Amino acid sequence: MIAMWVTKRLGITVLIVLFPLLIVHHLIVNSPVSGPSRYEVIHSNLLGWLSDSLGNSVAQNPDNTPVEVIPADASASNSSDSGNSSLEGFQWLNTWNHMKQLTNISDGLPHANEAIDNARTAWENLTISVHNSTSKQNEKERQCPYSIRRMNASKPDTGDFTIDIPCGLIVGSSVTIIGTPGSLSGNFRIDLVGTELPGGSEKPIVLRYDVRLTSDELTGGPVIVQNAFTESNGWGYEDRCPCSNCNNATQVDDLERCNSMVGREEKRAINSKQHLNAKKDEHPSTYFPFKQGHLAISTLRVGLEGIHMTVDGKHVTSFPYKAGLEAWFVTEVGVSGDFKLVSAIASGLPTSEDLENSFDLAMLKSSPIPEGKDVDLLIGIFSTANNFKRRMAIRRTWMQYDAVREGAVVVRFFVGLHTNLIVNKELWSEARTYGDIQVLPFSDYYSLITWKTLAICIYGTGAVSAKYLMKTDDDAFVRVDEIHSSVKQLNVNHGLLYGRINSDSGPHRNPESKWNGLKRNTHHGHTDQDMWYHKTLQRKSTMFKLEDVAMGIWIDEMKKGGLPVQYKTDERINSDGCNDGCIVAHYQEPRHMLCMWEKLLRTNQATCCN
Repeated sequence: MIAMWVTKRLGITVLIVLFPLLIVHHLIVNSPVSGPSRYEVIHSNLLGWLSDSLGNSVAQNPDNTPVEVIPADASASNSSDSGNSSLEGFQWLNTWNHMKQLTNISDGLPHANEAIDNARTAWENLTISVHNSTSKQNEKERQCPYSIRRMNASKPDTGDFTIDIPCGLIVGSSVTIIGTPGSLSGNFRIDLVGTELPGGSEKPIVLRYDVRLTSDELTGGPVIVQNAFTESNGWGYEDRCPCSNCNNATQVDDLERCNSMVGREEKRAINSKQHLNAKKDEHPSTYFPFKQGHLAISTLRVGLEGIHMTVDGKHVTSFPYKAGLEAWFVTEVGVSGDFKLVSAIASGLPTSEDLENSFDLAMLKSSPIPEGKDVDLLIGIFSTANNFKRRMAIRRTWMQYDAVREGAVVVRFFVGLHTNLIVNKELWSEARTYGDIQVLPFSDYYSLITWKTLAICIYGTGAVSAKYLMKTDDDAFVRVDEIHSSVKQLNVNHGLLYGRINSDSGPHRNPESKWNGLKRNTHHGHTDQDMWYHKTLQRKSTMFKLEDVAMGIWIDEMKKGGLPVQYKTDERINSDGCNDGCIVAHYQEPRHMLCMWEKLLRTNQATCCN
């Protein structure tokens, strides 16, 4: 079989010809038995809590609508069924129903326990909601808004202002706070708050943006302090701006973590008369983006690697995501302190399409999987539940290749459950409509993408019988025709690792980073797996949170067991962005994909639009 691994953050693009069931079997057989797994701690049967939640939902359903539960080995449905109201009887659980065989291989994956707990709660809430939903009015009310505005806002007497973010944030989302630091201290903070975890007592804080104009214990002067909080780990290391003793050399989305001008003397053009009148003991003015009594327009913008703040149009700080805390997690924005709030605006929020008014709905639905015929290529796409626009852009662009429409190539989105009910209801509606989503029994922590990789292997050999498997991300533009023909021309039937391979990568040492373990913007290949292999053996685990590293470990272990593997590299795969003529382009926003597709149809050339 062939699997293509295109890791967005780490710049890895690899295509593998292997038998994915061998990988799963290898992991189960060779995983050490060290007590019950996280799955087993929650329930000895992965689908047990699913069945339990169904029983509860029926009991709470005033109409007592019957609920049908399909067995774990149920066959796949070949087409979407928009009229099917049963969560369990629909084909979006084809992969879920087979993942209970992974119960003993969760060791070494951070946040696995929380992810399954989140999914349990999310599934129960979704089940009850769907079975109790009867009116189209309710369907309209649940849609995620594109923007939320609180004009002429003011904080209540308690001093705290909050704005709910119903469907989380995505790359490109922004939160703008307009107001004036007060005259008492001018100290205020902006919090991006996440969903409280099941069994927890405190909500996580994805970002605390703490502006201290007075009374900072370390500096005595104005400073911005950024941090993040989880109940399990507490507060992390502070990011301070300005900070003379801090190392701000590491950039976030190619932006300074602290603008070098913050805290520096401002250069002002003054005439000779002003110079003569200036007092000898007058201190030079230093630049700081916030001042007491001065109106400020502050915008937090979500990026690929972190969150960026601009004040009055000037970039000030950038804060990298911390492990286990990501933009989709945010459910509210809070403003507190000595700050006179004028307006708060959240925009660029994830929103799904109005399916009733979609003019091209028929052509966007997934094609039936041919009965009794092997699929040439399965493309599994990593996607987060609230990335509605990215999935729609892919459906309207490279999923329209003839090979996809005719069923020779099957494309599926692999998505974990969201912590927000509204998002999950939108996801359910989307899955029913297009029939191309596989929902997984855990929430979407970045540290669990290895599970998603295994899910693609399971789906590609269980639900469909695919000759080749490919993994990519929902911000990648894929030339399906070129990938399909290139792999076939290689004429390798067993043990092929194909893609963009480079062995010059090294580990990312920051333990707080979500990419701890590997450098960003490096191409990682098979030749530097030894260090990870030995590290993993020392930890008595064959799992690793970075799926490309994990895949390399598994391949290395199977090679030592006698499996031959051939390596082929293709320079046309661009893992850093886009270049004209590439066959896979990364970091493409929906508008870029639509533009590239239009140019491709018109000129038959792959031309970048960003």
